[in-house]
Amino acid sequence: RRTLDDKNPGGWFAAQKVTVEEALRAYTSENAYGVFAEGRRGVLKPGARADVVLLDRDITTIDPVDIPNTQVVVTVAGGQVVYRAP
Repeated sequence: RRTLDDKNPGGWFAAQKVTVEEALRAYTSENAYGVFAEGRRGVLKPGARADVVLLDRDITTIDPVDIPNTQVVVTVAGGQVVYRAP
């Protein structure tokens, strides 16, 4: 939990930090678990339902400071492409 203006470079409540991977799981598979839909939502596998965003870089390998500069390339929701970057 860093501020975009980097006023808190160590983050708020540093002891509560999570990794990028942990944050992604919290918004995907663990979120599905929270609504009793594990295995059917929040995962990419045949038969599962998941909306997908394709980014212009791998946010798990870049410096977390650069994540706000990431751009969405394609968004798929409900099985349909709903956004494609120009």
